Amino acid sequence: MNFALTLSLYIARQFTYAVLAVIAFLTGLITLFDFIDLLRRVSTRPNVPASLVSEIAMLHIPFAMLEILPFGVLLGGIICFWRLARSSELVVARAAGISAWQFLTGPVGCAVLIGTLSTTVVSPLSSAMYRRAEILDQQYLRDNTGKALNMSGGTLWLRQSDNGLTDHGVAIIHARHVKLQGNVMRISDISVYRLDGHDRMLARIEAGRGYLGNGRWVLDEARLLRPDENPVDMGHMTLPADLTLAGVQDSFASPNTLSVWALPGFIKLLNHSGFSSIRHRLRFQSLLTLPILCGTMALVAAGFSMRPARRGGVVRMISLGVGAGFALFAISKIAAQFGESGALPPVLAAWAPTGAGLCLAVSLLLHLEDG
Repeated sequence: MNFALTLSLYIARQFTYAVLAVIAFLTGLITLFDFIDLLRRVSTRPNVPASLVSEIAMLHIPFAMLEILPFGVLLGGIICFWRLARSSELVVARAAGISAWQFLTGPVGCAVLIGTLSTTVVSPLSSAMYRRAEILDQQYLRDNTGKALNMSGGTLWLRQSDNGLTDHGVAIIHARHVKLQGNVMRISDISVYRLDGHDRMLARIEAGRGYLGNGRWVLDEARLLRPDENPVDMGHMTLPADLTLAGVQDSFASPNTLSVWALPGFIKLLNHSGFSSIRHRLRFQSLLTLPILCGTMALVAAGFSMRPARRGGVVRMISLGVGAGFALFAISKIAAQFGESGALPPVLAAWAPTGAGLCLAVSLLLHLEDG
């Protein structure tokens, strides 16, 4: 038992070194291409300092690491297990009566731990740095003419609580034009529908223009319309707002700018406000699956690279392992697209590829160990 534990820890250490080296290499490669692309974009803007390119590229590093993490675990695992098989260390271990399930406990545990740390620790860092990169990109490298905050077709639909007329009432706010200017979100051609708790229309407000202030909507050129009553010119009026400007900006920001800890609150806010939260829910579920996906990749790497060199076909098996990793990555991206379109529930879109990969890895190891 002590020998099996010692061997498992030894393989886990070799596995961790190989995985971290591959992740560092792939992240550096992605950062290099990102840097070149940013240089190309900056070349058309002579007023942008060249140092900005390096800053944005550095801010993208944690996000790039999260994106390639599962594939880094797969390649690092293949390299580690192939080296152990080539040196006959795995052959000796199995000849000593230690099964693959015993000495794979350490590497799989390390893969799950790497995934867990990435979700809980790297994800908040990645979201904060990616948000900063998006701000710099928006400010210096994109054309901000006309609008800085783009919503569906440039319009805004918002549902919020409204207890001004009745308990459990709601207000549906529609603005045809939305524009973010500095720290103020300005809206125009506004319609506000005030409903009671049974979705019966109580009043409608039409306004020419307005903006989101400190916890309130400020409307100008407003008119109040009630059923069976003449319109009343209100001029300037205010309505309570559930959202703050920061909340609106965060809600419409890319899910990549929100950490795993912040996503549940923003998903709740989006649902309460009547916005679609599919992309945010999919991102949240993808982060939750990351530890399991890393463990799955470790098992796939072991299944395709532990073949003894004397039996031949090692190169073919390793190539199949890399191909299986690419296939799993492609399937996960396709499932994510189905999830974003609403064709699949976000939970299924995030967890199904991981479950399929886990079944493949376990089947392969059962065949290798017991077949």
